[in-house]
Amino acid sequence: MVKIVQKENPILREKAKEVPVEEIGSKKVQKIITNMKKALATEPDGVAIAAPQIEESLRVFVMSKRVFKMMPRRPANKTGIGVPTKTSGEHFKDLVFINPRITKMSREKEESEEGCLSVRYLYGKVMRAKKATIEAYDERGKKFISGGSGIIAQIFQHECDHLDGILFTDKAKNLREILPEEMKK
Repeated sequence: MVKIVQKENPILREKAKEVPVEEIGSKKVQKIITNMKKALATEPDGVAIAAPQIEESLRVFVMSKRVFKMMPRRPANKTGIGVPTKTSGEHFKDLVFINPRITKMSREKEESEEGCLSVRYLYGKVMRAKKATIEAYDERGKKFISGGSGIIAQIFQHECDHLDGILFTDKAKNLREILPEEMKK
């Protein structure tokens, strides 16, 4: 089982290293991506994970397919990540972002609730741009640009912060602990 490190681990405060594009298809990088997906799958409330969270100082994050299941159903759009419709026949899958770089953020911001798999069970309000565009490589080494709003924009910003050694608690207001048993209520 892949362990998700917690806030005390110094790797979470390091700026992660870029993955050389020619190494994206290597066994080592592919194994890290597989381990990230496995770790994320074991956390029922997890929506994304960055490589430093499994003690790999690389600029990689994975967004869980669960995100799409949480969102209202609508067809894919030209500019960003589309959300498959129930009837489109598309399947949800985890998305991999290698060497991600946010290229655009909306001026309009909103405060949203955040938590983190490496800062268990603390939650707080974080001010984030409502929309964000990101440029990255996928797990096959293909460059892509994707945009998102709401929770997707929030994930882009949260995970890119991780890759720069920033935890959401550095930005959050009204931090409080909510244990799993309290969440079920």
